Amino acid sequence: MEPRLAETRTAEPPTAEPQTAGPRLVVNGRTRALGEVGGHVTLLEWLRGSGLTGCKEGCAEGECGACAVLVARDDGPDRTRWVAINACLVPAAAFDQQEVVTAEGLGRPGRLHPVQREMADRGGSQCGYCTPGFICSMAAEYYRPDRRPASGGTPNGSGITAAAHAERSPDDGAAADDEHGPNGFDLHALSGNLCRCTGYRPIRDAAYALGQPEAEDPFLTRLAEPAPAPAVTTTSNEQGRYLRPASLAEAVELLAAEPGAQLVAGSTDWGVELNIRHARAALTIGVERIAELREFTVGRDHIDIGAALSLSEIEASLAGRVPLLEQMFPQFASRLIRNGATLGGNLGTASPIGDAPPALLALDASLVLASSQGEREVPLAGYFTGYRQSVKRSGELIKTIRIPLPVAPVSAFHKIAKRRFDDISGVAVAYALRLADGADTGGRTVESIRIGLGGVAATPIRALAVEQALAGRPWTREVVAATAEEMARAGTPISDHRASEAYRIAMLRNSLLKFYTETHEVEGKARS
Repeated sequence: MEPRLAETRTAEPPTAEPQTAGPRLVVNGRTRALGEVGGHVTLLEWLRGSGLTGCKEGCAEGECGACAVLVARDDGPDRTRWVAINACLVPAAAFDQQEVVTAEGLGRPGRLHPVQREMADRGGSQCGYCTPGFICSMAAEYYRPDRRPASGGTPNGSGITAAAHAERSPDDGAAADDEHGPNGFDLHALSGNLCRCTGYRPIRDAAYALGQPEAEDPFLTRLAEPAPAPAVTTTSNEQGRYLRPASLAEAVELLAAEPGAQLVAGSTDWGVELNIRHARAALTIGVERIAELREFTVGRDHIDIGAALSLSEIEASLAGRVPLLEQMFPQFASRLIRNGATLGGNLGTASPIGDAPPALLALDASLVLASSQGEREVPLAGYFTGYRQSVKRSGELIKTIRIPLPVAPVSAFHKIAKRRFDDISGVAVAYALRLADGADTGGRTVESIRIGLGGVAATPIRALAVEQALAGRPWTREVVAATAEEMARAGTPISDHRASEAYRIAMLRNSLLKFYTETHEVEGKARS
């Protein structure tokens, strides 16, 4: 047997190089000048142009994960978290003064990182094209602060295989499902990484074989230090300018002066426009690090969510307070996308197939819109006016998403798509239901219900006729079955490459029946 390669990690503290003019970032521990990249050079393009060719361009749409890299993000006071993102979507300029780690920075031949070692030992890499992206996504999960071995797991990384894990009985104390390893590894961390060669089992074997990081691991010790602060950034090239303002006031003043400017936060939508349609904007305004757009507060009457918080940050901050969103988050694209995507961006595009609008419609959410003239609040139910159109005026941006409290106690999110994860909805349906004891029927009646729909009209919509048909009625199979026919007429779906009109109509009808069955089963279990 050949000797195992040494595992000394290669990360070092950022080097103190001479100050250079213009934007710069720390990549793999070394400070590099970004140059005049404007708003249209992606981080992937810049990295590969700098000789770091480990990350690859596969789809250029954020769906394959071959371009994944690690970035240092804030994780509370004086704490950092390693987060994996799609480098193919985000502007390089957005990483001025930030820290980035690529697969080359995790380890190299003779000095392998534990993730790289396990992938090599267990056959997780074949052609190798997707491997650097898998390595970075896996490393982010490896360093997740709350990842802990389950009872009966392998804290020393001794190498339980996925096959052995599957053979364990429920009494062995291993993870409760096939998507979480006995070492606490969440396979959803890899939901945005695709591989055409391995069949995934060797990759899962590698993920489940990982132990806990050693105490002196430099990537681990980095977590105990503050994350890089946002920087005011100005850069331009022949294709356009990129500006990152210091505050919301500066951002809305810029937008007032140039209302055609492109606002960019996670860039999960705009990045596709850049790469696939070769769109260009004269001015790109980076807003993802503006403090006023990153506020999160829970009050007595509502929850306020900053429009520039990533979906992963929102999920962590909500901590299950809004069960409907808790159901939606795992079905929204992939973890790689959720690490960058924002509610502000999802609503700002006014797309009829976004996953968030149906859920927020069911929650009766409203939006706080800000401009140089001040702020105003509009209900989301009145926000969409046409295909990719809204009441948002020129010069306005979304500041806050507001969810009234208390939320309905019964909810569900149904996403119908061709893939279970990392896909766009053919139909999306969100429910928020309140039931009351029926004085006359002895059963349960509908006190109120809100239903949000996506993918069945030119805009996200409320199923108002269905809501009215159910309000005050007994919550029985007979009533729901009759109302399901009204549900089938709720939208004006079209046929496209995701689904036919007839299929979408059938899914609307079946979704309501499924929701009744789900609530009936939950109540039955509660009574038993």
